[in-house]
Amino acid sequence: MLRTAGDDTIVVGGGLGGLTAAAFLARSGCPVTVLERAAAPGGRAATRESNGFYLNLGAHALYRGGHGSRVLDELGVVRPGGVPKPSGAYALDRGMSHALPGGFVSLLTTGLFGLAAKLEAGRFLAGLARIDAAALDRISVREWIDASMHHPDVRRFTHALVRLASYANAPDTMSAGVAARQLQAALASNVSYLDRGWQTLVDGVRARAEEAGARLRTAAAVTGVECSSDGRVAGVRLRDGELVRARTVVVALDAPAAAEVLPDGPAQRHAAAATPVLAGCLDVALKSLPRARATFALGVDEPVYFSVHSATARLAPEGGALIHLGWYVGDDAPDAKTVEHRLEGVLDRLQPGWRDLIVERRYLPRMAVVSALATAASGGLSGRPDAAVSETPGLFLAGDWVGPDGWLADSSLASGRRAAQLAAEHARRRDVAAA
Repeated sequence: MLRTAGDDTIVVGGGLGGLTAAAFLARSGCPVTVLERAAAPGGRAATRESNGFYLNLGAHALYRGGHGSRVLDELGVVRPGGVPKPSGAYALDRGMSHALPGGFVSLLTTGLFGLAAKLEAGRFLAGLARIDAAALDRISVREWIDASMHHPDVRRFTHALVRLASYANAPDTMSAGVAARQLQAALASNVSYLDRGWQTLVDGVRARAEEAGARLRTAAAVTGVECSSDGRVAGVRLRDGELVRARTVVVALDAPAAAEVLPDGPAQRHAAAATPVLAGCLDVALKSLPRARATFALGVDEPVYFSVHSATARLAPEGGALIHLGWYVGDDAPDAKTVEHRLEGVLDRLQPGWRDLIVERRYLPRMAVVSALATAASGGLSGRPDAAVSETPGLFLAGDWVGPDGWLADSSLASGRRAAQLAAEHARRRDVAAA
């Protein structure tokens, strides 16, 4: 059947979820246009290149065995990079730096624990892969850790690992099922830091979408999804008043932005009620690294992250260093200036003299890591909305707050694929009915 321009599928948002949806839709034969409000696609996955350094928006790591990696494999998106090594890793606790327990030897030799705590931590790490994460979906992280571990130091250490794996610092509300799955994924396959930053993924997915026939329109801010009198999708309205007609729409935005454009209904209310996961991010590019061996640190008594990503991936010119620091923001987080000062203190401790070597420095006090926390009260990932908006035929969702698969970028990529599959099926049924 010959489609007119009004028969096209519109994808609202040119981040990883939207570009993924567009790529799979175009591959299935659906004419598709991506409308992106910014001047370039990418969203939080965009990378800025300056003076030979590639700066992501805070620390980004791709789970090698996660849902996102499988989607990227299916699209044929290559992602050169490296896996961070456990050597040179520290646990920061009570003003001291200890070897970060990441294996049998480091667990035995670290000064972070006494003997009893080392034995309990070893049992936990050895049994992590066998934990039934689904059984923990409606239990909070704190409830799980308190019930599973007896030694206070092991509890504090496990909270630190959860923050590292999930980027979240919400132990009283976050689903322990999400935390357990992230820890299992990290243990099984580790993560990758990507050469030239996450722009590699943005460019790769965009290329697959455009090769299949998808169109990208930037500086096109959508203010709302328009519906017909019978409740079906009719198109989207742009900020300048233009109506772009379409009978299938995929809204691939973060939860707050989606809440502004979705029609009233359960999906819109879910997005509007979402609690974002936030981090204070300090990104620093240096001419050289004062202490070459200090490449990673995790705070135990404070929710701090430190990593020299350029030690693993090609993110800096020869001899240079790119460091990402983060403060996992919780309910009791200090003010932004205090967080910045404490992150600088971590640099002073691990990389003394760094201030004399600065090439680039950027502080993002409240970076949205995930736009909707998966809570124990809602059942974890299973409590997130489906990619199909059942009350509005022709409307679909993608993003880091959608669907039961994955966390962080894995959610965006997996839900983008799922939304495309459902939207393509909807379009085929519509065409059959019209014929």
